[in-house]
Amino acid sequence: MDHAATMRRLFELLSAGDVDGFGEHVADDFVEHEEIPGFEPGKAGVIEMFRMYLAAFPDLRLEAEDVLVDGDKVVARVRATGTHQGEFMGMPATGKSVDVQLIDIIRFGDDGLAREHWGVFDSLGMMQQLGAIPAPAPA
Repeated sequence: MDHAATMRRLFELLSAGDVDGFGEHVADDFVEHEEIPGFEPGKAGVIEMFRMYLAAFPDLRLEAEDVLVDGDKVVARVRATGTHQGEFMGMPATGKSVDVQLIDIIRFGDDGLAREHWGVFDSLGMMQQLGAIPAPAPA
C-alpha cells in the first residue's frame, strides 16, 4: 500500500471540503493522540472537528509540503491556509486569513485505513493572525 499517497489524499479531501470522503479513510477504532479540547479522541471527534474548521474556514487548504514514510507511519509537514468566514471556537468571523504550519503523524493499518494520529499545530500563530492574541512587537 502507498501510505504516502493515502496521506496526501486525506489532505486533498479535506481541502475539497469532503469530510465524509476523509472519514472513509479512517478506521472506526481510530485513536487521536493530539488533545483537542471539546472533541472526543476518536473517529467521530476528528470528523466533528474538521466540520467545525470547514464551517469557520470554508476555503481551508491543507498542502502537504513534505511526506515521509517509515513502515506503517507517515509524517507530513503541512501548510494550512484559509479565511476566517464563520464562527470559530466562540469567535465571530474576522475575515482575516491564516497561514500556519502543522506536523501530522498517522499510523496506517494493513487495510490502508488511518488507525492513529499524533500532531503538532501552530495554534498560537493562528490565534495571533486572527487577532485573538496579541502578536509580539517586531524587533
